[in-house]
Amino acid sequence: MALTQLTVVDTAVGILQQFGLADLSMRRLAKELDVQVGALYWHVKNKQELLAQVAAKLLNTPALALQAEDFDDPADAILHLARKLYLALLPIQDSPEVVEVASAMQATELQPVLALRSLLESAGLSAEHAIHGQQLLLNHVLGSVAFRQNLVQLDVDAPLADGFDWGLQRAVAGLVG
Repeated sequence: MALTQLTVVDTAVGILQQFGLADLSMRRLAKELDVQVGALYWHVKNKQELLAQVAAKLLNTPALALQAEDFDDPADAILHLARKLYLALLPIQDSPEVVEVASAMQATELQPVLALRSLLESAGLSAEHAIHGQQLLLNHVLGSVAFRQNLVQLDVDAPLADGFDWGLQRAVAGLVG
């Protein structure tokens, strides 16, 4: 099998899903692909770039695609997309950290994240405020996913309602209300 960027990213996603971010090292990835570590660097510059590509693979799915015209109100579209992000990331161990790295790198491949910004602009926010609003919503989604994942890892009994949706509604109302 020829080593390609797609193979590298797909294998990294598999390691993340099965073992978590702590086990997603370049050494582990090379071992899984049966190549030398140096061979990976033909396809990704460094681990941060790899994580950005993993985040794009996790987020750029048909399940997270959104047609804004399907909603009467941009606020409804924003709520819908943020809920879908939450549900998509929840089962993937350490996904908040991976998406946060990609976001901090200002990865332009994260289509649902860019869609949040576009929806905020269509709701009347300036470009600058839409960027801040996007970060606020993304922080809420990622923080809520991380909180829920920590409860599961710690085997802590928690109510089914964790406040995610309540906080999301308040944030969106404050941004576009």
